[in-house]
Amino acid sequence: MKTFSSVVLALLFTACTNTRGKEESAGEIFQTEKAFEKMALEKGISEAFYFFADDNAVIKRENDTLIIGKDNIRIYYDTESIKRATVNWTPDFIEVSDGGDFGYTYGKYLWKIKNSQGDVVEHNGVFHTVWKRQKDNSWKYVWD
Repeated sequence: MKTFSSVVLALLFTACTNTRGKEESAGEIFQTEKAFEKMALEKGISEAFYFFADDNAVIKRENDTLIIGKDNIRIYYDTESIKRATVNWTPDFIEVSDGGDFGYTYGKYLWKIKNSQGDVVEHNGVFHTVWKRQKDNSWKYVWD
């Protein structure tokens, strides 16, 4: 009986430790999302999407267009029309893998862009991002 109790206590301790680790990782991902958003506002969308991308990141845009690799992502966003845009977002949901090396978020975004007449046009949408923990423990997106 003593051995059974020890096993149960060890399993409970492990479960609590994993939950705490997942909560900490979720907090890190949330902070990464907010730093990503801040950089997009301060340094531009192209720079932020480049900086927070994993080397092999992929983004899906428009009619099922895939942009593969962080350099191509920077090129995609480095246009005059994007330079006139701002984007705000916040995750409504964050989940982290049991291993703590992957996570995903989703939530709402607001894209604002000045058209050629100088009017601001707004687009609302939903985003979904997959995050991967890097060797230096930072988080970079692999899918957006």
